[in-house]
Amino acid sequence: MEEFIGLVAVVMVFSIPLTAIWTTHLRKSQKVKLIIVKDEIELEKIRYNNFLLETEKMRIDLQQKQTNLLQSSDPLILDLQKDTQTENKAISS
Repeated sequence: MEEFIGLVAVVMVFSIPLTAIWTTHLRKSQKVKLIIVKDEIELEKIRYNNFLLETEKMRIDLQQKQTNLLQSSDPLILDLQKDTQTENKAISS
């Protein structure tokens, strides 16, 4: 019986520091995970902003090309514009 009490005492003495070490480790790993998640969120924000900028750039480029095309004096383009206008009038009538 005395050996059992001694064993319990030894286990209790060593379990307290082991528990403290384990909880400290868990806290540190949670902090690292939090930092990783914050970095991923920031990266997604940067990607989204980049997507918006690229989309806007493509939209402006398309508008410039359309404007250049509409201002062109090429007879083929002028004929296509007239045909399109005639078709639009026929559809709307």
